[in-house]
Amino acid sequence: MKRAGPGKFIATIALCLIMVACAQLGPPLPPSLELPKPPNDLRANRKGNRVTLTWSEPTLTTDRQSVRYLGPTNVCRSQKSDMSECGTPIATLPPPVVMKPAHKEKQKTAKQQLTPQTYTDTLPAAMLRENAEAEVTYAVEVLNRNNHSGGLSNRAQVSAIITLAPPSDLAADLTGDGVLLTWTGPESPNLPPNSSANSANIQFRYRIYRRDEATGKDAIAGEVPLSEPGRVHYTDSAFEWENTYLYRITVVSIIKRSDSEVQVEGDDSAPVRVFAHDVFPPSVPTGLQAAYSGEGQKSFIDLVWAPVTNADLAGYNVFRSEANSAAAENSGQQMVKLNSEPVKSPAYRDFAVVSGKTYIYSVSAVDVRGNESQRSQTTSEAVP
Repeated sequence: MKRAGPGKFIATIALCLIMVACAQLGPPLPPSLELPKPPNDLRANRKGNRVTLTWSEPTLTTDRQSVRYLGPTNVCRSQKSDMSECGTPIATLPPPVVMKPAHKEKQKTAKQQLTPQTYTDTLPAAMLRENAEAEVTYAVEVLNRNNHSGGLSNRAQVSAIITLAPPSDLAADLTGDGVLLTWTGPESPNLPPNSSANSANIQFRYRIYRRDEATGKDAIAGEVPLSEPGRVHYTDSAFEWENTYLYRITVVSIIKRSDSEVQVEGDDSAPVRVFAHDVFPPSVPTGLQAAYSGEGQKSFIDLVWAPVTNADLAGYNVFRSEANSAAAENSGQQMVKLNSEPVKSPAYRDFAVVSGKTYIYSVSAVDVRGNESQRSQTTSEAVP
């Protein structure tokens, strides 16, 4: 075999070097500064004087590289809506914890996942007294491990309106009409002197929450304006019987603006527990009348009465006795029920009558849980 000469070998190496040089697309990139990209999903929610902030920690740097290390996070607060820098943070949070995949086989391919971050701030009372219609602005600043940042997050605002304390004596009583809630309204809203919350654009309202103990779900049972001091009453009838509920009240501060309405809830009252066990019968039927009809046809007596309007009404029971029973006419205790199932409408036709007798009637109402009212006043009708 003929061996290649040294000149040909050198030419081959030169060609390879030229090809490598041609593959170079530009000057080498500078090293990443590892500045975390500022969060853009900061949210702020106020309850009483507490503001809960939530956001997602960045997974990319400002130069679109994956974040390798994160430093602490500064929480920033300002009374200026155009916050441009953090200044002195109200809190500095430690670096977030990295969540690793549970399965080992996925750890190599899974992307780094960071826990959603949260922080709760307590608004100083002096900040609320300055101007109740002003807003407080929040931002967060995520640093790298050298304590440098790529800037502030998006800004989130909450109203600086003052909130009022909830009632301290909330009580609940179960009645046939529903859950009767009572509490004492304040002698005055106890606002700071010369506070802008005294403006006609500021209103206060009680908001009543009902929580289903079994499911943990909350529902607004109702709202009552905060007006005159003294005892306040509210009846909730929009629940389901045989369930257990927890009731609580908060005072809502409302700002009326030309283009919007802002609401801020105060702290909640201590909850009261109610087991809605229905032992309450429907209303007693009234207006019972009886009329004989039977000329030229089979004899019968028609009964009519005023309908009972209870929402859980299942129907009516009809009772009858003969007029020769003095005890039945006086007390109704010896009357016999004529229907096997509740009568759905406030009317009944009795065909089981005999000529020459007088019959005494009474009716009762029954609900879907079997609670039965007292019997109505009696009425009588003779059969010729």
